Amino acid sequence: MSHKHVKLVCLLAISIAQLSSSSHKLEALQSESKPLKNSTSVSPSAKVSETIQEGSKRKTNRQGTKLMPATPLETITVGAGCFWCVEAVFQEVEGVVSVKSGYCNGTVPNPTYEQVSSGRTGHAEVCQIVFDPAKVSLGKILHVFWRTHDPTSLNRQGADKGTQYRSGIYYHTDEQRKYAELYKKKLNDVGAFEKDVVTEIKPVENFSFAEDYHQNYFKNNPNGGYCRAVIQPKMEKFRAAFADVLKK
Repeated sequence: MSHKHVKLVCLLAISIAQLSSSSHKLEALQSESKPLKNSTSVSPSAKVSETIQEGSKRKTNRQGTKLMPATPLETITVGAGCFWCVEAVFQEVEGVVSVKSGYCNGTVPNPTYEQVSSGRTGHAEVCQIVFDPAKVSLGKILHVFWRTHDPTSLNRQGADKGTQYRSGIYYHTDEQRKYAELYKKKLNDVGAFEKDVVTEIKPVENFSFAEDYHQNYFKNNPNGGYCRAVIQPKMEKFRAAFADVLKK
């Protein structure tokens, strides 16, 4: 593990700590990152996981036992360079239901890949992640996000250069915004990276799905040149560092 990542791991025990609305005392990262069970703390991710979909009602099985409605799923959109890499990473995280590559926060409706790649539409390459907060917390999603790309690099990830490759969190709820902003501030306050995090945090706008051939790209093209040279090595490092969050 690199020095930068060691610093990040140390930081994260601090960075999530003050999310409880009732207390500003430090909490351990491990308890925050995991889905909360029988907990009375009120972090943004806990609030989301405890929210019941509007209009949902108790159901009854054949034996007449009342069943509680399922925990609603949550959606967040992130950009961390090429969406092929981001998709491959989050598809393996336990609790993630689906990952779809797409484009957001640009000016052209339903752009093509070629238009976005020109850098003139203002879009970011992103992945829209649907996850079950009862199985994986928002904190863990963002932990994986910041650990698997360089959030200090402006408009560039490795050889991929352009505004479409910018680091971004595009929130769907105000709770996500508050959580992400506090997390980013803590990362910068403690110097988790050698340079400040430049990840933009904005509401998701003008999202559209990428073309079909971009979906499940690594799974469908494991022997492709980019997959072998870039995605496969990245996945090996990810699996080693995040063995505890991988789908069984």
